[in-house]
Amino acid sequence: MRACVQRVSAARVRVEGKTVGEIGRGLLVLLGVATGDGPAELRWMVDKVVGLRVFDDGEGKMNLALADVGGELLVVSQFTLLGDCRKGRRPSFIGAAPPELAERMYGEFVAAARTAGIRVATGRFRTHMEVELVNDGPVTMLLDSADR
Repeated sequence: MRACVQRVSAARVRVEGKTVGEIGRGLLVLLGVATGDGPAELRWMVDKVVGLRVFDDGEGKMNLALADVGGELLVVSQFTLLGDCRKGRRPSFIGAAPPELAERMYGEFVAAARTAGIRVATGRFRTHMEVELVNDGPVTMLLDSADR
């Protein structure tokens, strides 16, 4: 499971010109599910994202997590994070999970984050989305459960 996590002051996702998910201060998570991902990878990723200490404390140090600042999550499915660009110029997506598995894991990620007490907005799985964000910092982290 891979995620591109960006600290934002605001973010939203639109489908066919209509906003389907929007947050204020928090994290935009572009989430890709890999072939073979299961409960262990899911739990690790949820814990890592929810617990990331990337918000400034009173001394200006990145020391606070989402819950500490009342932050929100916008989670957008992104199978292209699993694109392999090592050969040629056209990415291979063989490492991305089949849509049925990816959609289930995406839903479980969202549900687990909500269970942790975080307000979560989402994109819409398997649709063309337009994502807007104001990256705060900028702060961007790349997470891969295979590297844990």
